Amino acid sequence: MLVDHHCHLDFPQFAEALDSVVARARAVGVGSLVTISTHIRRFETYKAIAEAHEDIFFTVGTHPHNALEELDIPVEEIVRLSQHPKCVAVGEAGLDYYYQNSPRGAQAEGFRRHIAAARETGLPLVIHTRDADEDTAAILSEEHAKGAFPAVLHCFTGGRDLALRAVELGLYVSFSGVITFKKADALREIAAQLPLERVLVETDAPYLAPVPFRGKTNEPSYVVHTAQALADAREISLGELAAATTENFFRLYTKARRPANLPELAAGPTGVA
Repeated sequence: MLVDHHCHLDFPQFAEALDSVVARARAVGVGSLVTISTHIRRFETYKAIAEAHEDIFFTVGTHPHNALEELDIPVEEIVRLSQHPKCVAVGEAGLDYYYQNSPRGAQAEGFRRHIAAARETGLPLVIHTRDADEDTAAILSEEHAKGAFPAVLHCFTGGRDLALRAVELGLYVSFSGVITFKKADALREIAAQLPLERVLVETDAPYLAPVPFRGKTNEPSYVVHTAQALADAREISLGELAAATTENFFRLYTKARRPANLPELAAGPTGVA
Protein backbone atom coordinates (compact mmCIF):
# COMPACT_ATOMS: atom_id res chain seq x y z
CA MET A 1 0.00 0.00 0.00
CA LEU A 2 0.97 3.60 -0.66
CA VAL A 3 -0.39 6.87 0.73
CA ASP A 4 -0.73 10.16 -1.14
CA HIS A 5 -0.57 12.50 1.82
CA HIS A 6 -0.71 15.71 -0.22
CA CYS A 7 -3.21 16.38 -3.00
CA HIS A 8 -5.81 19.03 -3.75
CA LEU A 9 -9.02 17.16 -4.49
CA ASP A 10 -11.12 20.32 -4.25
CA PHE A 11 -9.48 21.84 -7.30
CA PRO A 12 -11.60 22.21 -10.46
CA GLN A 13 -9.60 19.58 -12.37
CA PHE A 14 -11.30 16.93 -10.22
CA ALA A 15 -14.75 18.46 -9.88
CA GLU A 16 -16.56 16.14 -12.28
CA ALA A 17 -14.67 12.89 -11.80
CA LEU A 18 -13.50 12.70 -8.20
CA ASP A 19 -14.95 9.25 -7.59
CA SER A 20 -13.09 7.92 -10.63
CA VAL A 21 -9.86 9.56 -9.50
CA VAL A 22 -10.16 7.94 -6.08
CA ALA A 23 -11.02 4.56 -7.63
CA ARG A 24 -7.97 4.68 -9.90
CA ALA A 25 -5.76 5.43 -6.91
CA ARG A 26 -7.12 2.52 -4.93
CA ALA A 27 -6.77 0.21 -7.96
CA VAL A 28 -2.98 0.68 -7.95
CA GLY A 29 -2.64 0.31 -4.18
CA VAL A 30 -3.06 3.86 -2.85
CA GLY A 31 -5.10 3.28 0.27
CA SER A 32 -5.29 6.72 1.90
CA LEU A 33 -5.37 10.28 0.61
CA VAL A 34 -5.10 13.65 2.34
CA THR A 35 -6.68 16.62 0.60
CA ILE A 36 -4.85 19.76 1.63
CA SER A 37 -6.28 23.09 2.73
CA THR A 38 -5.11 26.27 1.01
CA HIS A 39 -7.75 28.54 2.59
CA ILE A 40 -9.12 28.11 6.10
CA ARG A 41 -12.35 29.69 4.90
CA ARG A 42 -12.83 26.71 2.54
CA PHE A 43 -12.91 24.33 5.51
CA GLU A 44 -16.42 23.09 4.73
CA THR A 45 -15.35 22.10 1.22
CA TYR A 46 -12.46 19.95 2.42
CA LYS A 47 -14.60 18.46 5.18
CA ALA A 48 -17.31 17.45 2.73
CA ILE A 49 -14.83 15.64 0.49
CA ALA A 50 -13.37 13.73 3.43
CA GLU A 51 -16.75 12.84 4.87
CA ALA A 52 -17.89 11.47 1.52
CA HIS A 53 -14.93 9.07 1.16
CA GLU A 54 -13.83 6.68 3.88
CA ASP A 55 -10.12 6.81 3.09
CA ILE A 56 -9.77 10.56 2.43
CA PHE A 57 -8.65 12.89 5.22
CA PHE A 58 -8.16 16.65 5.20
CA THR A 59 -6.25 19.50 6.81
CA VAL A 60 -6.90 23.04 7.98
CA GLY A 61 -4.62 25.91 7.07
CA THR A 62 -3.64 28.78 4.80
CA HIS A 63 -1.22 28.43 1.90
CA PRO A 64 1.50 31.12 1.96
CA HIS A 65 0.07 32.53 -1.28
CA ASN A 66 -3.04 33.43 0.71
CA ALA A 67 -1.37 34.39 3.98
CA LEU A 68 -2.25 38.08 3.88
CA GLU A 69 -5.96 37.55 3.33
CA GLU A 70 -6.31 35.16 6.29
CA LEU A 71 -4.12 36.85 8.89
CA ASP A 72 -7.31 37.79 10.74
CA ILE A 73 -7.90 34.13 11.62
CA PRO A 74 -6.41 33.43 15.07
CA VAL A 75 -4.57 30.32 16.22
CA GLU A 76 -7.57 29.45 18.39
CA GLU A 77 -9.79 29.09 15.31
CA ILE A 78 -7.32 26.77 13.60
CA VAL A 79 -7.20 24.66 16.75
CA ARG A 80 -10.99 24.58 17.01
CA LEU A 81 -11.50 23.51 13.40
CA SER A 82 -8.79 20.86 13.64
CA GLN A 83 -10.88 18.94 16.16
CA HIS A 84 -12.95 17.36 13.38
CA PRO A 85 -12.20 13.61 13.47
CA LYS A 86 -11.02 13.50 9.85
CA CYS A 87 -8.87 16.62 10.06
CA VAL A 88 -5.43 15.06 10.44
CA ALA A 89 -3.02 17.98 10.05
CA VAL A 90 -2.49 21.74 10.09
CA GLY A 91 -1.50 23.55 6.91
CA GLU A 92 -0.28 23.87 4.35
CA ALA A 93 1.59 26.93 5.54
CA GLY A 94 5.10 28.25 5.13
CA LEU A 95 7.16 30.49 2.88
CA ASP A 96 7.04 30.89 -0.90
CA TYR A 97 9.57 33.41 -2.18
CA TYR A 98 9.26 32.24 -5.78
CA TYR A 99 5.86 33.81 -6.40
CA GLN A 100 5.53 36.04 -3.31
CA ASN A 101 1.76 36.35 -3.75
CA SER A 102 1.67 37.55 -0.14
CA PRO A 103 4.28 39.80 1.51
CA ARG A 104 7.11 37.92 3.21
CA GLY A 105 6.14 39.33 6.58
CA ALA A 106 2.58 38.03 6.24
CA GLN A 107 3.86 34.61 5.18
CA ALA A 108 6.17 34.43 8.20
CA GLU A 109 3.42 35.47 10.61
CA GLY A 110 1.04 32.91 9.15
CA PHE A 111 3.75 30.26 9.31
CA ARG A 112 4.37 30.91 13.00
CA ARG A 113 0.65 30.84 13.79
CA HIS A 114 0.29 27.45 12.13
CA ILE A 115 3.31 26.18 14.05
CA ALA A 116 1.62 27.30 17.25
CA ALA A 117 -1.54 25.42 16.26
CA ALA A 118 0.45 22.28 15.47
CA ARG A 119 2.27 22.51 18.78
CA GLU A 120 -0.98 22.94 20.71
CA THR A 121 -2.91 20.18 18.94
CA GLY A 122 -0.09 17.72 18.38
CA LEU A 123 -1.16 17.46 14.74
CA PRO A 124 1.55 17.58 12.08
CA LEU A 125 2.17 20.82 10.23
CA VAL A 126 2.32 20.54 6.45
CA ILE A 127 5.02 22.99 5.38
CA HIS A 128 5.27 24.63 1.97
CA THR A 129 8.70 26.13 1.31
CA ARG A 130 10.01 27.34 -2.02
CA ASP A 131 13.14 29.40 -2.64
CA ALA A 132 13.17 30.17 1.09
CA ASP A 133 15.55 27.62 2.62
CA GLU A 134 17.40 30.01 4.92
CA ASP A 135 14.33 31.70 6.40
CA THR A 136 12.45 28.40 6.68
CA ALA A 137 15.33 26.83 8.62
CA ALA A 138 15.58 29.89 10.85
CA ILE A 139 11.88 29.92 11.73
CA LEU A 140 11.83 26.16 12.32
CA SER A 141 14.83 26.42 14.63
CA GLU A 142 13.43 29.41 16.53
CA GLU A 143 10.02 27.85 16.97
CA HIS A 144 11.41 24.43 17.87
CA ALA A 145 13.30 26.08 20.71
CA LYS A 146 9.92 27.14 22.14
CA GLY A 147 8.63 23.57 22.06
CA ALA A 148 8.71 20.67 19.65
CA PHE A 149 6.00 20.14 17.03
CA PRO A 150 5.47 17.46 14.36
CA ALA A 151 5.82 18.56 10.74
CA VAL A 152 6.68 17.58 7.18
CA LEU A 153 8.38 19.56 4.42
CA HIS A 154 6.05 18.79 1.54
CA CYS A 155 7.07 18.60 -2.12
CA PHE A 156 10.68 19.09 -1.13
CA THR A 157 12.85 20.84 -3.72
CA GLY A 158 15.22 22.67 -1.41
CA GLY A 159 18.85 22.14 -0.59
CA ARG A 160 20.64 19.48 1.41
CA ASP A 161 21.18 21.75 4.43
CA LEU A 162 17.46 22.40 4.90
CA ALA A 163 16.60 18.71 4.53
CA LEU A 164 19.17 17.65 7.10
CA ARG A 165 18.18 20.42 9.50
CA ALA A 166 14.55 19.36 9.22
CA VAL A 167 15.41 15.76 10.05
CA GLU A 168 17.57 16.95 12.94
CA LEU A 169 14.52 18.74 14.34
CA GLY A 170 12.42 15.60 14.01
CA LEU A 171 10.56 16.56 10.83
CA TYR A 172 9.74 14.43 7.81
CA VAL A 173 10.64 15.24 4.20
CA SER A 174 8.23 14.45 1.36
CA PHE A 175 8.99 14.02 -2.33
CA SER A 176 6.69 14.65 -5.27
CA GLY A 177 6.84 13.93 -8.98
CA VAL A 178 9.71 16.40 -9.28
CA ILE A 179 12.02 13.57 -8.20
CA THR A 180 11.27 11.80 -11.51
CA PHE A 181 12.38 14.75 -13.65
CA LYS A 182 15.52 14.35 -15.75
CA LYS A 183 17.33 17.33 -14.21
CA ALA A 184 16.53 16.38 -10.59
CA ASP A 185 19.79 14.53 -9.90
CA ALA A 186 20.64 16.74 -6.91
CA LEU A 187 17.20 16.12 -5.40
CA ARG A 188 17.55 12.37 -5.86
CA GLU A 189 20.92 12.51 -4.09
CA ILE A 190 19.33 14.26 -1.12
CA ALA A 191 16.48 11.76 -1.06
CA ALA A 192 18.95 8.89 -0.97
CA GLN A 193 20.80 10.36 2.01
CA LEU A 194 17.86 10.91 4.36
CA PRO A 195 16.84 8.29 6.94
CA LEU A 196 14.21 6.01 5.42
CA GLU A 197 12.04 6.46 8.49
CA ARG A 198 11.77 10.20 7.73
CA VAL A 199 10.64 10.22 4.08
CA LEU A 200 7.20 10.37 2.52
CA VAL A 201 5.77 10.45 -1.01
CA GLU A 202 3.01 12.59 -2.48
CA THR A 203 1.60 13.91 -5.74
CA ASP A 204 0.63 17.53 -5.00
CA ALA A 205 -2.05 16.78 -7.59
CA PRO A 206 -3.21 18.28 -9.86
CA TYR A 207 0.30 19.73 -10.20
CA LEU A 208 3.73 18.26 -10.91
CA ALA A 209 2.76 15.02 -12.62
CA PRO A 210 5.67 12.58 -12.61
CA VAL A 211 7.34 11.16 -15.69
CA PRO A 212 5.83 9.70 -17.90
CA PHE A 213 2.84 12.02 -17.34
CA ARG A 214 4.78 15.25 -16.96
CA GLY A 215 2.83 18.21 -18.30
CA LYS A 216 -0.53 16.51 -17.78
CA THR A 217 -2.98 16.77 -14.91
CA ASN A 218 -1.55 14.90 -11.96
CA GLU A 219 -3.68 12.56 -9.84
CA PRO A 220 -3.14 10.40 -6.75
CA SER A 221 -2.67 7.13 -8.66
CA TYR A 222 0.53 8.56 -10.16
CA VAL A 223 2.21 8.51 -6.75
CA VAL A 224 3.35 5.00 -7.71
CA HIS A 225 5.77 6.57 -10.21
CA THR A 226 7.14 8.94 -7.59
CA ALA A 227 7.57 6.08 -5.15
CA GLN A 228 9.41 4.04 -7.76
CA ALA A 229 11.81 6.92 -8.48
CA LEU A 230 12.48 7.34 -4.77
CA ALA A 231 13.03 3.60 -4.37
CA ASP A 232 15.46 3.63 -7.29
CA ALA A 233 17.37 6.55 -5.79
CA ARG A 234 17.71 4.64 -2.53
CA GLU A 235 18.44 1.33 -4.29
CA ILE A 236 15.60 -0.53 -2.60
CA SER A 237 12.47 -2.21 -3.94
CA LEU A 238 9.19 -0.41 -4.49
CA GLY A 239 7.59 -2.73 -1.95
CA GLU A 240 10.12 -1.80 0.71
CA LEU A 241 9.73 1.90 -0.03
CA ALA A 242 5.93 1.62 0.04
CA ALA A 243 5.94 -0.22 3.38
CA ALA A 244 8.29 2.32 4.95
CA THR A 245 6.52 5.44 3.72
CA THR A 246 3.12 4.06 4.72
CA GLU A 247 4.37 3.36 8.24
CA ASN A 248 5.90 6.83 8.32
CA PHE A 249 2.58 8.35 7.33
CA PHE A 250 0.61 6.69 10.11
CA ARG A 251 3.35 7.51 12.62
CA LEU A 252 3.17 11.20 11.72
CA TYR A 253 -0.55 11.54 10.96
CA THR A 254 -1.73 9.99 14.20
CA LYS A 255 -5.43 10.76 13.63
CA ALA A 256 -5.55 8.97 10.28
CA ARG A 257 -7.15 5.53 10.43
CA ARG A 258 -5.67 2.64 8.49
CA PRO A 259 -7.97 1.30 5.76
CA ALA A 260 -10.03 -1.67 6.88
CA ASN A 261 -8.99 -3.53 3.74
CA LEU A 262 -5.47 -2.64 2.70
CA PRO A 263 -5.26 -2.37 -1.09
CA GLU A 264 -2.53 -4.46 -2.66
CA LEU A 265 0.25 -2.51 -4.31
CA ALA A 266 -0.06 -3.37 -7.97
CA ALA A 267 2.91 -4.01 -10.19
CA GLY A 268 3.63 -0.47 -11.20
CA PRO A 269 2.73 0.95 -14.59
CA THR A 270 6.43 0.73 -15.36
CA GLY A 271 6.38 -3.01 -14.70
CA VAL A 272 7.98 -2.90 -11.26
CA ALA A 273 6.71 -4.97 -8.38
